[in-house]
Amino acid sequence: MKNTSLFLLSFLFSSFLFSQETVNSFSLQEAIDFALENNRAAKNAVRNIEVAEKQKWETTATGLPQIDGGVDYQNWIKNQVSMLPGELAGGAPGTFIPVTFSPKQSMNATATLNQLIFDGSYIVGLQSAKVYLEISENAKTKTDLGVRQSVINAYGNVLLADENLAIVNKNIEVLQKNLDETTKIYENGLAEEESVEQLQITLSSLENYLNNVERIKDLAYKMFNITLGIDLNEKTVLTDDLETLTLQNISLELLETDDNVENSIDYQIAKNQEVSKELLLKLEKSSFLPSLNAFVNAGYSGYSEKFTFTNKSQEWYGSSLLGVSLSIPIFSSGMRSAATQRAQIDVEMAKEDLSETEQQLKFQIAAAKSDYQFAIEEYENKRQNLNLAERIEQKNQTKFFEGIASSFDLRQAQTQLYGAQQEYLESMFNVISKKAELETILNTINY
Repeated sequence: MKNTSLFLLSFLFSSFLFSQETVNSFSLQEAIDFALENNRAAKNAVRNIEVAEKQKWETTATGLPQIDGGVDYQNWIKNQVSMLPGELAGGAPGTFIPVTFSPKQSMNATATLNQLIFDGSYIVGLQSAKVYLEISENAKTKTDLGVRQSVINAYGNVLLADENLAIVNKNIEVLQKNLDETTKIYENGLAEEESVEQLQITLSSLENYLNNVERIKDLAYKMFNITLGIDLNEKTVLTDDLETLTLQNISLELLETDDNVENSIDYQIAKNQEVSKELLLKLEKSSFLPSLNAFVNAGYSGYSEKFTFTNKSQEWYGSSLLGVSLSIPIFSSGMRSAATQRAQIDVEMAKEDLSETEQQLKFQIAAAKSDYQFAIEEYENKRQNLNLAERIEQKNQTKFFEGIASSFDLRQAQTQLYGAQQEYLESMFNVISKKAELETILNTINY
């Protein structure tokens, strides 16, 4: 019975630990979709759009009716005295009589309705709020593009580290087998000690490299988690493999895509800046126009020697007022004119910046297409080189054990193979990375 209880307790404890370990499994597309929802920069970009929407309504509301209310209570600790000429009360001319004109306490309750009738800056403000929302939406798009590219690179780095680790372990396994066989041959007096030492040097270098690859793999997973917006120590599993992704990302059609600069998010952001400067120019020009406001005020006032304002018998005296206020700018010593001229200069500078951005984007697109095409060509070249390096290394192994090739020849062939393996892995990663870079510049992604 005691053993059964211990078994159940152990089972429940292990089940609890297992349930506490969260394992996230992602394909590349799933990782992108997850990051667009959970990446911290992406979430803040959504909040910026919400802020812009609130700002738009805030600006709109300034031109809508505004109602303010107020209650004032006054209690004269000592009443203010006014002096009346004495002759008004039958006194001698030149004398004055002190009098008070109001009760000791008073209360006023008022409500005021204000309505903007015309103001040029309000019209510009509405247009600016709309542009501000567009800027926030474009910033969100740019953030999403950046997050997508970062996820692809982080995903590729993890796959690269995984593949590299597998290859290095395989190389160590083969090399250890070669070393064991060579050691036996040497012990039987059929090989030189140098042959054993050459293999030991190569094995030692590989084992040291393996330790570094394991550290890089751990860092790659942590960076991937951070990019997705999850805890860096959470367990994640990637379901795609590097070679399949590489083949999926070879798209010659993308190289034929039109260089539509206006579709680029950087161009749209630069265009937003130009529009913003034009609106600031409009705002400065609107300062020459008059502004017209209207208001309606209504209220009640009560007076008493004691605090009786909560009594039903308290008398209240109503009042109301309608008013219109017209403000006409007349003379500012050239201040408004200078501000308008400055805004005009800013517009011209924004136009130049837009033109510069357009030219820079054309160059970046051309460069990105060139880099992507080179990555595809390099992938094919490195794949062929790897096949050749594998055959050369295999031939040298055969020759070495047949006594035809030296240990130095074998080590050279092995080093060449390891380099070819590394270059092949990097060429696959470059295809994926360069395609993502080109898509980001072209903004050709449909989410």
